Amino acid sequence: MMSPALLSTWRTRHKHRQFMMAADSAVSNGGEDILTESDDDTLSPDDLSEVLTAGTKESHDKAENSPFVKDFLRGRIKRELFKLGTAALYHVYSAIEEEIEKNKDHPMFAPLYFPSELHRRDALAKDLEYLYGEDWESKISCSAATQPYVDRIHEVGRDDPVLLVAHAWTRYMGDLSGGQILKKVAQRALKLPPTGEGVYFYHFEGIHNPTSFKRLYRSRMNELEVDAETKKKLLDEANLAFKYNLEVFTELQEIGKDIKEEVQDIGFHAHGDMGGDISKCPYYAAKMAVSANTTYACNFAKMLLGQSTVQVILATCVAAVAGLAAWYLM
Repeated sequence: MMSPALLSTWRTRHKHRQFMMAADSAVSNGGEDILTESDDDTLSPDDLSEVLTAGTKESHDKAENSPFVKDFLRGRIKRELFKLGTAALYHVYSAIEEEIEKNKDHPMFAPLYFPSELHRRDALAKDLEYLYGEDWESKISCSAATQPYVDRIHEVGRDDPVLLVAHAWTRYMGDLSGGQILKKVAQRALKLPPTGEGVYFYHFEGIHNPTSFKRLYRSRMNELEVDAETKKKLLDEANLAFKYNLEVFTELQEIGKDIKEEVQDIGFHAHGDMGGDISKCPYYAAKMAVSANTTYACNFAKMLLGQSTVQVILATCVAAVAGLAAWYLM
């Protein structure tokens, strides 16, 4: 007969195995959300995902409140800047995914290896071909701010592959969250086709349920055997990744000062415009709406309706295409 301690350990491991099997099924088959909000109660402040989330909050806020990102969220994005930003992402993801492939069997990264679900290089190549033409490769280069970011990723992959976890977490999880808002803003502001050309980067074909996938990824991270020293190194590296991203944003903002293009204010609020009310944040509202929280789903809809352009569209079209407009805003 099992001792109480051994029985408790077995139940914990059995529950985790059941969770992993169900989560993997949701990734491949697009099943229903397999977790309820109560599953989050099992998280501990010492879990790696929570250490990184809490420890990078200041860096995240700095990046999100940078002038470039705030303008982007408002829909004040210039096409040439969008092209340069896409080129920067191409170089960053080429580096990340090259190093991931080299280290995919490393015990600290193998559990987080999801190439068909996450890798973005090919999608970015398609976007660049749409934005620059078939000879896009001859028209782009790695910018002065992007190069140190790329160099650091290669250095990490060569000398300390464990730290790739921080770079993958910083980029991919952000793209699955707030990136979906940026996709809609870019399509409207730049009049990009609704069929996805120019923003393939934001479309994860292999992930049918982003909420479930992010929980799966977080669970895999928290199962990694990392000591306190390694967690500190990963946190430092994640903050460094945010710093590199902020430097790219700053570079783009400076370049944008010399680009004369007409832009429209048709986007969303950034954190600095919210008077401390986080519920107005598009990332937060979208996350809560996707997680089936009806209160925040309503708040998200109200936030959309508060946009002046949306109000004009509704006023013009509601009589003829009310059903279509309602679907679009959801």
